[in-house]
Amino acid sequence: MKKSTIWLLTVVMAGTIMGLLFVQIMYMENMIKMRNDQFSETVKRCLYDVSSSLEQDETRYYLDRDISESEASMFSSGSTQGQASSDFGSSSEFSIDSNTTPQLGSTRLNVTTAASASADHKSFDFDAQYKKKQNILKGQYLYQKGLLNEVILSILNSASDRPISERADSATVNSYLRQDLQSNGLKLRYEFAVVSPTSGVVYKSAGYNGSNPANVYTQVLFPNDPVNKQNVLKVTFPNKSDYIFSSIKFMIPSFAFTFILMFIFIYTIVLAFKQKKLSEIKNDFINNMTHEFKTPISTISLAAQMLKDDSVLKSPAMLKHVSTVINDETKRLRFQVEKVLQMSMFDRKSATMRLTEVDANAVIDSVVSTYKIKVEKFGGHITANLDAEDSIVNVDEMHFTNVIFNLLDNAIKYRREDVEPELSITTRNVGEDHLEIKISDNGIGIRREDLKRIFEKFYRVSTGNRHDVKGFGLGLAYVSKMISLFKGTIKAESEVNKGSTFIITLPLLK
Repeated sequence: MKKSTIWLLTVVMAGTIMGLLFVQIMYMENMIKMRNDQFSETVKRCLYDVSSSLEQDETRYYLDRDISESEASMFSSGSTQGQASSDFGSSSEFSIDSNTTPQLGSTRLNVTTAASASADHKSFDFDAQYKKKQNILKGQYLYQKGLLNEVILSILNSASDRPISERADSATVNSYLRQDLQSNGLKLRYEFAVVSPTSGVVYKSAGYNGSNPANVYTQVLFPNDPVNKQNVLKVTFPNKSDYIFSSIKFMIPSFAFTFILMFIFIYTIVLAFKQKKLSEIKNDFINNMTHEFKTPISTISLAAQMLKDDSVLKSPAMLKHVSTVINDETKRLRFQVEKVLQMSMFDRKSATMRLTEVDANAVIDSVVSTYKIKVEKFGGHITANLDAEDSIVNVDEMHFTNVIFNLLDNAIKYRREDVEPELSITTRNVGEDHLEIKISDNGIGIRREDLKRIFEKFYRVSTGNRHDVKGFGLGLAYVSKMISLFKGTIKAESEVNKGSTFIITLPLLK
């Protein structure tokens, strides 16, 4: 797959995921805003109901008070009228004259007249009772009207003078708040306070904290009071955020799936670029390996053709030279093959390590003695300062030797043509339990951007199919792998055109 195609897919998928996240975030914000508005509207309605209930309680208070006063005054006036009526009844008497004898004829007339008078008397009693009831109802209406007028007048004139703790005590306010909030479905903890415009907080609940005005809901308790006497009820909800977000918790799985999708997408893109890079490295490795194998094979082929020449066979010196060339090139070819096989074995973790007690100073001294001839071949020299008093480490001697050889070989490979190579290797103890090995050269150096990648497998500072420096990009990867298996560390310091230094730290054997 082309790199441009990967970038196109990356841009399209990134735009799609960002758009999906944007839509989800906007939907969540709208949901939170809508739930917050609904919550605020419900709380304001509840606070208004609390204020109305307190006003009704105050009206009931004044009605009860005026009724009690009216009953007391009526009771005193009724006692006086009852005494007067009793005196009048005791002085009123009726008498019949016994000397008056009625006549017979007049008796029938008197009886008829008496019957007629009785009927008129009944009609008169009915009308009187009806008017009496009308007068009673009218009196009751006028009484109640006057009572209400007195209550309204009392409320207007003296209600605001009563202490707010009497007009709306904390228990009553708390009861109304709880009842109204629960009836509207808000079953969460709240804190409240009643604030006076003159004296500040009159009373408050234990957990009330009105430091954040944005989270405080207010309501004037008695709106008809004068402005300078209006007390305010303030309510806060400590768990409001949890209540709001609990209503949109169904969005959490959606975000989780989106982030999982985004992680998989990023991982896939990284993997695609990595595979693309590995493909390029593989092609570069094949080209370099072909060149590395082609040179010794060509040399061996040429030497084999020379052996067919009778003149070469007749000359012992020439025959020895051709045999030496074939032997050297065969060793070189075998070394390259073994290096590739070693890295493949370590990738499969199938290599066998034989860790033993090794004197690092002795091994390094032996390697320096062997490598001195190769350095002097290029007109340079190598120095060794093995100052470590304790140099016993637990390593595989063969691989440890190869590590030192690889680092020295790189110093020669990446030398400067205009300067004689100068190599130095030193050892010293770091603390009481570590050995430090430092290998320095005066070669071409390594750029900073390449320095952090030189221990990667197949990585070479040169790019493309360049063969001015031979190799597969496996030497430093092999070195890093061995040092990590020895439970040590390796780092590189370098400056372009001044040289490089490799520092190895290994734990001492105690």
